[in-house]
Amino acid sequence: MNTSITDVLDRAFGHPRGLLGRFGGSVMAHGNAATERQVVDIAKPGAEETVLVVGPGPGVGLRYAAERAGLVIGVDPSAEMLETCGRRCADAVTAERVRLRTGSAAATGQASTSVDVVLSVNNVQLWDDRVAGFTELRRILRPGGRLVLSAHEKWLPVPRHALAGEAEDAGFADVQTWTWQPPGPLATTAAQLRAYRPTG
Repeated sequence: MNTSITDVLDRAFGHPRGLLGRFGGSVMAHGNAATERQVVDIAKPGAEETVLVVGPGPGVGLRYAAERAGLVIGVDPSAEMLETCGRRCADAVTAERVRLRTGSAAATGQASTSVDVVLSVNNVQLWDDRVAGFTELRRILRPGGRLVLSAHEKWLPVPRHALAGEAEDAGFADVQTWTWQPPGPLATTAAQLRAYRPTG
């Protein structure tokens, strides 16, 4: 792919920043909304649980999770996306039910065994080091905690079954993977994964 096109796509969607990042955030808010809600529904966060959202983008899923969980933490490397999340979830931020911080899958800034649920939509393909990412997410989950992630299948760096294998290698158990077709004529098939931190 042409370098200039790659840079534009990265600024808009990969690592959103500037005017292109704000445009990309608007596109993501619309295009990812159904998948964001579906992932939250799969995870079923409870009112006493803490949820970490990796790469919340414009905050649609973050807000939906905050309607169900006790505390939701969003980590994103993009200042523009964190600002957008802050606006979309302003009431929940004020109520201290949503916290936002700079971070990534491999560097969440969370203490060990401090969250019950980890969610991620269309972000795993951006992880610089998936081994480090899965290892970190297992570290911060409490025993029995669950990870649910979704990504456009065509953008995955490896087949979804290989991704499941990487999660197992990082210590996750009961790993399941499947595909889901989001609504809309332009929506592409999503590869999804659910896994648990062992209780033992």
